[in-house]
Amino acid sequence: MTVLITGARGKVGRAVTSRLHGTGVPVRAASAHPAELTVPAGVEIAELVLDRPETFPAALDGVRQVFLYPQPAGIGAFTEAARAAGVEHVVLLSSSSVLAPGAETDPLAAHSLRVEQALAASGLPCTFLRADAFASNAFGWARPIGQGLPVQLPYPDAHLAPVHPEDIADIAAEALTGTALRGRAVTLTGGQSLTFREQLAVLSEVLDRGITVETVTHAEAEQQMSRFMPAPMAGALLALWAAACAGPAPIAETTRTLLGRPERTFRQWAAENAAAFAAR
Repeated sequence: MTVLITGARGKVGRAVTSRLHGTGVPVRAASAHPAELTVPAGVEIAELVLDRPETFPAALDGVRQVFLYPQPAGIGAFTEAARAAGVEHVVLLSSSSVLAPGAETDPLAAHSLRVEQALAASGLPCTFLRADAFASNAFGWARPIGQGLPVQLPYPDAHLAPVHPEDIADIAAEALTGTALRGRAVTLTGGQSLTFREQLAVLSEVLDRGITVETVTHAEAEQQMSRFMPAPMAGALLALWAAACAGPAPIAETTRTLLGRPERTFRQWAAENAAAFAAR
């Protein structure tokens, strides 16, 4: 029973691959750039490009479960190919943003929502892991922190419950090897609500050096963010953060509730990744 891992170059995909392989589950790691994959010995590698259906048959041969990254391009053809190949279960790494009002047109949500809808229409048994903010989003502060510059934020007191990527991998592995999560849609968070300011305070303690927070206007932030992401997405993120200033972020499902194991904390993530914030 081979499990196909799409997006296997990503942090979560790599971690799921390692977990399954470590327990003896046959795994095939797939990527649009398979030559760039680094996988444990014994893990198969395949090319899979979701907008190139000719790559589907070889990648899906003998596969019974799929861990799927949300890519709407070609998703209809992929679900047809998966059904034809005998796939019995798909675990989708989705986003909690699909639950927000207006998700169909929201730049943050529409990407994942279209994939969820296509999977639901396909009739394939599915599990949707709707992850909230990743702890690793804090990598976006690495450059200013490393250079000793202020971290500029429009909403420093926006509340999030950042989830450690390794927790997502643990839950995904359980969804692929057990039955308790099959057919469910679960929202995943970390175990603690933290504002951006509080996350930076944790990083300051872990790094043992001061980090200055500088508040900028909504318009200034939108201009800055639009340099490296589409303007509609920047606007959607800013709206999300503005709304998140209202109070603590809700805690949804975690490794504690789903697996009976304590959640990894943002402090753990910061300590594990301290080198990324080193002085430059």
